[in-house]
Amino acid sequence: MNVRAGAAEFAGRTHLTDLRRWWRRLPRVVRQSVPILVVLAFAIVYPYIQSDLASLPAIGKYFPDTETMVVMLVFTMMAVGLNVVVGYAGLLDLGYVAFYAIGAYFVAFFSSTQFGGHKINFGAVGVDPSLPGIHISIWILIVGAAIVTAILGVLIGLPTLRLRGDYLAIVTLGFGEILPQVARNGDSLFGTGFNLTSGSAGITPVDPPGFGNTLHHHFSFLPASYLDSLTPERLFYWTALGLVVVTVFSCLRLRDSRLGRAWIAIREDEGAAAAMGVPLMRTKTWSYAAGAFFGGLAGGFYASFKSSAFPDDFFFNISVFILCMVILGGMGNIWGVIVGALFLSYLDRFGLATIGSDVNDRFGTNFDVPKYTFLIFGIILLVVMLFRPQGLFPEARRKAELEQGVHDEPEYDVEHHDAFA
Repeated sequence: MNVRAGAAEFAGRTHLTDLRRWWRRLPRVVRQSVPILVVLAFAIVYPYIQSDLASLPAIGKYFPDTETMVVMLVFTMMAVGLNVVVGYAGLLDLGYVAFYAIGAYFVAFFSSTQFGGHKINFGAVGVDPSLPGIHISIWILIVGAAIVTAILGVLIGLPTLRLRGDYLAIVTLGFGEILPQVARNGDSLFGTGFNLTSGSAGITPVDPPGFGNTLHHHFSFLPASYLDSLTPERLFYWTALGLVVVTVFSCLRLRDSRLGRAWIAIREDEGAAAAMGVPLMRTKTWSYAAGAFFGGLAGGFYASFKSSAFPDDFFFNISVFILCMVILGGMGNIWGVIVGALFLSYLDRFGLATIGSDVNDRFGTNFDVPKYTFLIFGIILLVVMLFRPQGLFPEARRKAELEQGVHDEPEYDVEHHDAFA
């Protein structure tokens, strides 16, 4: 029996070795694509299997519902966009939530009854024709929100990106504080009586996305309106997933482009990049515009998903929260940023509350874990910075910068000089 068992074990090891050799002989593109496609396939079918996963013993309660996953994907979109500014170009942006807010309010302005003095309907679905206000197709507005925030990113970046380091961080911090205050006090903009944002009451409801009755009649799988569907959360989830895929693909192409290489050159050594002919202001401004574009895209979609835009959704802590996702995952590495964004947003929206409830049930305590969310996040960041300062999944170049550094080699050391003095 021992001989047979040994032979079977030897055959298993040989088969495993042959499988590893076959895998290594595959093209690098194939080896990199297979894990991505597997994860993407799991993400696509997640709404179908979520209830089955939730019924698993012990671990089932830790699988988030589909609506929570939508919010996690929105944060992932923003983190990948901020990674363009922080991870690629090396610019510290503490006001990223402003672009998120601009995108959300842009969609809310033109898909609600906010401006009731007008009566415009262009491609909106699920809206009563007699309803006052401006109602434009959500798809047009989401793209428009991204473009508008990119333009504003350029306008804001031109005077501020001449600054460096802490000074740039302070200016962006101020920008991130100003926009939420404008949203909160915009019911009488600058004391003029003009109601722009409805103040703390927010703008609600916002028109739902959809494809209209005509497209739905010819292609039944396209819903006329998301809210008319039996499972609207699934439709929002797949839309968010599609936007994340577009964001990741765009940022990967930007990273490998001439502009992306210029961003990385500025991040590594701004003086050397300028000496090699890289236009600093123009290149930095493009990074700011690209990051703003994806922030506005995420904000516009979030307003449509939540069917509202409230100033409390865009407070300054969100900027820090998104920056923590980038730092935790690994600045410059899109895949690491995605992991960091999903992990922290999961803990914030679902994980900590579930863990706290489980702990209280097991030990009979009454400990409100979500109350200490930022304390827990701070401990996580502290541990990561102490033991892995480059992030969980750092970019190879960034990892080399942090671990090896850049230093000047002296032509001769002091001891050698003293010997010949």
